Amino acid sequence: MADILHDFKVQASPERVFAAISTPTGLDQWWTKTCVGEPSLGAAYELGFGSGYSWRAKVTCCEPGSEFELELVDAQEDWLGTRVGFALTADGDATAVRFHHTGWPQANAHYRGSNYCWAMYLRIMGRAIEHGESVPYEQR
Repeated sequence: MADILHDFKVQASPERVFAAISTPTGLDQWWTKTCVGEPSLGAAYELGFGSGYSWRAKVTCCEPGSEFELELVDAQEDWLGTRVGFALTADGDATAVRFHHTGWPQANAHYRGSNYCWAMYLRIMGRAIEHGESVPYEQR
């Protein structure tokens, strides 16, 4: 199995970062086109990425201001059963973010492309939180 791991800081409180990674409004700012769900353990999320890409996930970890994780239960084959998550730690005026996307079946081309895309999406997330920047979904 292969894992994607990214560590970075966001100049914001853990509560602000948690809202960006766990709420539909927050996720639509930087990752999804349309999202439905509620940040609570066991809750179902609908993750819309445009035509033909309506995925589903369940919340496997939810500790407000600290941790959030989704397990993909309906998605492209390589993503099925993988877990996308965040661990947040206050670091002065910033939040240290430890991102993971674990459980990839292999480090194939899809994995490598997704690793790159995660870095881009996470940068967009940080810029949205820190500077209020918005990148329309079609331009991400």
